[in-house]
Amino acid sequence: MGSMKILIVDDDTDITDSLKAILEDQRFSVATAADRAEGMEKFKTESPDLVILDVMMATWRDGFEMAREIKSDPESREVPILMLTGVKDKSGIDFKSTAGDPTWLPVDGFLDKPVDAEVLIAEVEKLLARA
Repeated sequence: MGSMKILIVDDDTDITDSLKAILEDQRFSVATAADRAEGMEKFKTESPDLVILDVMMATWRDGFEMAREIKSDPESREVPILMLTGVKDKSGIDFKSTAGDPTWLPVDGFLDKPVDAEVLIAEVEKLLARA
C-alpha cells in the first residue's frame, strides 16, 4: 500500500512536516499544501489517493469547504478524506460525531490533533483499503 499518494493540507508547517515524515517512513508518496487554494490546485495536479485535511486554515471553514468541493465532484467524490484537527480544543465542538454527513462534514474519517503515529497509519490504511 506504500506506493499510494497522500495530500496533506494544513497551515501549520510543523504538522505537515511531521505527518509527511511519518507517512513517507511507511513508503507513501506525500504532497503538502498550506491552504485551501493551494490544496485544491495540488489535488487536481497530484491526483492523490487520500487527503488529510485540517479544518481551520485561513478561515474557520476552509477545511469544510474543501471537503465539500472534493466530494461534490463526481470525478473525485470517491477519494477518501481524513480530517485531522485540533478545533475541538479551541472551540469545544466535537465534529467527530458529524463526520460523514454529506452536507455538514463530508469526510471519511476524523482524528483529533495531536495524533499518535500508529493511530494515523492505522486510519490511513483503513481508509485506503475501503477506497
